[in-house]
Amino acid sequence: MTTPHVVVVMGVAGTGKTTIGPLLASRFGVPYAEADDFHPESNIAKMSAGTPLTDEDRQPWLDAIGAWAHGRAGLGGVVSCSALKRSYRDRLRAAAPDIVFVHLTGERALIEDRMAHRQGHFMPTALLDSQFATLQPLQADERGVAVDVTGTPDEITDRAVSALGGLAR
Repeated sequence: MTTPHVVVVMGVAGTGKTTIGPLLASRFGVPYAEADDFHPESNIAKMSAGTPLTDEDRQPWLDAIGAWAHGRAGLGGVVSCSALKRSYRDRLRAAAPDIVFVHLTGERALIEDRMAHRQGHFMPTALLDSQFATLQPLQADERGVAVDVTGTPDEITDRAVSALGGLAR
């Protein structure tokens, strides 16, 4: 499957956005962008200190991701972005109306275990509860799919590709 859309790989921290995103991009033959690279330094400092970001903190970050997605409209691309709230996804869609979401979902215990074992990431496991509390899953009127994160990265990617293929039909 190829996609002219920009796919946003979303979900709470630790679901594998940074792993699955590049795998999806490779399968589709499109560029990948890592949402963490769009954060201003002030946001990274807050999260590194264990302080959750406010909606105000996230606005320039979401706008930068939206601008990237807008620039890829009709060309395709994959970007990771937690996109936990409907309002965040609405902001992304305002910039790039044709984006499609892949919501990576899973049990809290599995996600916490994965977070505890990853290296070199600024998001501490202490913020996982705030991520789940903030999460508003995709709604019926939002173009996207939910994909379970159990299994290997290749298995998760296969499920995502299959689910996206179902959206295209």
